[in-house]
This record gives sequence, C-alpha cells and structure tokens, in this order.
Amino acid sequence: MTVAQFFQEGALSVDQWQHVEALARSLNPAQARWISGYFAGLDAGLLRGGAVEAVPETAPQGRTLTILYGTETGNARDLGKALAEAAAERGLSPRLSDLADYKVRQLKDEEDILFIVSTYGEGDPPRPSIGFFEFLEGRRAPQLANLRFAVLSLGDSTYEKYCEAGKRIDRRLEELGAARLHERVDCDIDYEEPAAAWSGAIVDLLAAELAAAAAPAFPVPSAVPVPATAPAHDKRNPFAATLLENILIVGRHSTKETRHLELDISGSGLAYEPGDALGIAAANDPVVVAQLLDATGLDGGATVLVKGESVALAEALERRFEIAIASPRFVDSWAKYSGASELERLRGEEAAAERVAFLRDHHIVDIIRRFPVGGVDAGSLLAGLRPLQPRLYSIASSLTAMPDEAHLTLAPVRFRLHGEARNGVASALLADRLQPGDILPVYVQHNPHFSLPKDDAPIIMIGAGTGVAPYRGFLQEREATGAGGRSWLFFGERNFRSDFLYQAEWQEWLKRGTLGRMDVAFSRDTGEKVYVQHRMLEQAKDLYAWLEEGAHLYVCGDAIALAPDVHETLIRIVAEQAGGGREAAADYVRDLAAAHRYQRDVY
Repeated sequence: MTVAQFFQEGALSVDQWQHVEALARSLNPAQARWISGYFAGLDAGLLRGGAVEAVPETAPQGRTLTILYGTETGNARDLGKALAEAAAERGLSPRLSDLADYKVRQLKDEEDILFIVSTYGEGDPPRPSIGFFEFLEGRRAPQLANLRFAVLSLGDSTYEKYCEAGKRIDRRLEELGAARLHERVDCDIDYEEPAAAWSGAIVDLLAAELAAAAAPAFPVPSAVPVPATAPAHDKRNPFAATLLENILIVGRHSTKETRHLELDISGSGLAYEPGDALGIAAANDPVVVAQLLDATGLDGGATVLVKGESVALAEALERRFEIAIASPRFVDSWAKYSGASELERLRGEEAAAERVAFLRDHHIVDIIRRFPVGGVDAGSLLAGLRPLQPRLYSIASSLTAMPDEAHLTLAPVRFRLHGEARNGVASALLADRLQPGDILPVYVQHNPHFSLPKDDAPIIMIGAGTGVAPYRGFLQEREATGAGGRSWLFFGERNFRSDFLYQAEWQEWLKRGTLGRMDVAFSRDTGEKVYVQHRMLEQAKDLYAWLEEGAHLYVCGDAIALAPDVHETLIRIVAEQAGGGREAAADYVRDLAAAHRYQRDVY
C-alpha cells in the first residue's frame, strides 16, 4: 500500500502520519526492531480481542557482526562503508573498523567478521594493516572456533601474487579453527560487480538468520522511503573541473619532466584534507586507439554495446577500457581466439611468474601483433579488456589556503617498448593533451593514513621528486591555520639547478618559520650519489630526538627504492641512537606506525 492509499482509506490521519514519520527518522536499527515488535504484538492483541501482551524490552539479538577493511587507496574502505549501510538497512548492527585501528585482542571475542582487504604490490598487505597481519600470523593469535568469517580480496591480476593479502587472512583463519560464512572472492581492478554480489549474498544470509531468531508473528512493515538527495561527486560521478594552469617546473637542462597543474573545483562541493588524493577519470591516447584498430582490422565507427549503452568502438576503446597494459584476462581471451601455444602455456596459477614477465614486456597491441587473429569481432576484443580505472595523484595544495582549487605535481611516465614510445595513460593526458580551459573529470579520494596531526605536533616530511607534493599542502595548511608545530623537510632530486621543485616556496616558508628545517640531496651533482636517506643519517641525533618528542614522520614517493631504503635507515638510526639493537629498533618503528606517527604514501 502506498502512502497516498493509506491516507485515502483513512488508516492514518495526516497528524498521525507526521508523528509516525518523525519517530521513524529518530530511531536506530535496534530501536526500530523493538518498535516493530511492539506494534506487531499490539496488532495481534487487538485482533484476538484480548489484552495486549507485554513486549520484551529488547528485540532478539543476532550474533555480533564486525566489518574490517584494509586499504591503501580507499577502495576497500568505500566497500566496507557500503556493506555496513546495507547490513544496517536489513536490521543488522554491524561495527565497521579499519584494520589499522582494530584492537587485535578483541578477535577472540568476535562472532562474525567480514574482511575486505586490498593487496599492495607483490602480495603485501596495505601498509597501515601490517600490525594486524603480524598478530594474526604470529604465535599470539588465539584459536577461533567460535568465529565465522568471509573475505573479499581486492587486487590486480597483472601481479604474480594476485589478491595475496586476502588469501593470507582466509588461510590463517581456517588454520585457527574459524568457519567460512562464504567462500573467498578475489576481485581484479574492476571489482564492483563481484563485490556487490559477495556483499548481497552475505547480507541476505545474516538477515535471514536474524529474522529466524526473532521469529515475528507478523511481517515487519518496510521503512518509509526517504527522498533521495543529489549524489555527491565521487568515483562514479566525477566533477568537471577546469584546468587553470599546466606549467613545467624544472629547468631547461633537467633530465626529467615535472609539471605543476592547477584545477578549478569551485561549485563542486568537493572537500579535501592535506594528504588526500585527486582521482582523475583518464582517457586513452587516440594514437594508441588507432594502433589497436589497425592491428585488429576493426572499424572504429562500428557500434558496440557497453553495459547496456551503444557507443562507437573507437570511443569505447578511448574512454571505457584499459588498452595499454595487458592482463591475464586478455592472455586467456587471446589464447582462445589465436590458438597460440605460447599464450596457452601462460595460463593458470602455475605459470604466474612467467606470465608476469611476459606482460611486463608486452602491451595489448604487442600481443595482437605477435599473435594475429583474422576476422576477430569487436565483442571478442572487448571481452578480454578490463574497464578503464581512474588514476590517483597526491594533492599539492591546501583547500584552506587555496579555496576552490586543487593542485597536482606530475612527472609523466614515458618509456620505449619494442622500439616504440609508450606513455602513461593519465600522465600523458595531463602533460600533453590538456590545455588551460579544458575540462577534466575529478573526484577526491580521502587518505586518512597520510594526514596532518590534529594538534601542533612536530612533523618530519621525507620525499623525493613528485613525492614532495603533499608536503606543499601540509605547509600551506599549517600557515593558513596558524598551527605552531615544528616542521622538517628532507627532499631529494637529481640536480640542484634544474630539479629543485618549489624551491622559492620552501625558502619563503623557511624565512617565515613555517618550515623549521630543510635537508636536500641532489644525487647527480656530485660523483658519489647522495639520497635523502644519507641526509637522514647525517642528522640522526636530531631526527631521533624529534621522534622522542612526539614528531610524526611521513614518507612519500617511490615504493620500490625510496620507501624501503628510508625504512631501513629509520631502523638503523633508532638502533644507533637508542642503543637497543636492530630488533628493538624495528619494534620502535612498528609502534610509531601503530600510533599513526609513521605514515607512508608510496607508489
């Protein structure tokens, strides 16, 4: 029955309806269940013509439900929030937590846990979640015979250890005696549909159990629908920002290309904190689209169906699909169409290492050229491609200091493969094809694991190249808000004269006292290469003193070289200065991370 029909039949007066609606909006899920039980009992008593029986003060409760997520980029967090909302709408009472904040001693008392975990790099857990993994896989982990669990694992199938973080949790919980609510689901970069199916199946299961435990005599009426609000700008609904500036910020003799971009986000409602990232809805280079069409012999003007929408094949390849880096999905697909034994050999888990090496040296167009297929149709080509994903860039500004703007620091990816120039999808778009006045779809990706302290605690910022971007936002924010905490920057690049990014701004902040100290390392200026970790060792005594005084330490930049080198240097400094040996120093650094005083944003 609709609300209008309800009024027409005189079931409720307008005044009664307003009271019911106000009450409904004020209730939490547990209160709503109690009220529904009360009215069910009231209805039953009136229908029998007898007195209304007392209703229990609390509704029957199901098992406790905890949703834990581990994330680097925020995808697992967003899925966790959506899952918690879906569970609450079905009468469940979930508790949502980041693995980085979860108190591991609570694990032995849990009843149902749902894990949503991304994998970082070659099989590693998200950096903020390492403490949880160390506990779960260590000797102190409890037996969990009373626990039920399910794991949704996010990853990238181009890596050898695909979805390994989720697999580790799944294996270890089984070893500890826990029972699966649902089989683990491993998701590639296009995770939305399998994640939704996994979430829906589990919520249906738990809601059915709760309903069976409550066993109401009459169906519980559905909630009154709340008018939908305008959707916020996010990954699925990006904002059309206008490019204001796109300038080269290295000298003419630099061996690198680094650019500074400024975007107008006025009227978007987008809000970001220093340390957050800007998501860019990228588009493929039309040159690469043309190469792919040429290699397959397909007509770019032909119409194809993409998620129910008819578009030209060329447009689909430019804006809907990843067409540069190949994935195992494409290897599987093209092996079937080409019949190539070499591709067939690369399929399956046992060939993971060989497949990763092959994919590193072959883009999609290279595979098609090497193993041509005559008469392939557009649908067969698209079936092996993954959806085009947004790219994330650290924001190099403070919204407090620069209202209605978001700044980026960009080094375009350029390399050669099979004798041809290749470029990064988003970085080449930003560097080569966008001019001031052009429109770029963007959204904000929050990064709570790389943020300024809420108080005036000292900060130590370590970065190389474009890794300095978020620190520009940090200092803009501290200056704009009048924060009084001390700050220290370690910055590394190739050459002082050509690559000292934002040099004038750092020097001005030093002059005004917003930046207290700065140590720089330019690796190509001397015969012996000097990096930021060498500067850290030179300042070991003071750096350790700052940590002992409560400083927060940040690392931003390259995940392959910078991050592990800085990490080892930090352990070495603590060991030497505290005098407790390497193991104690490693514990000290782990404690810094657990207290959110050692944060990394690496890529």
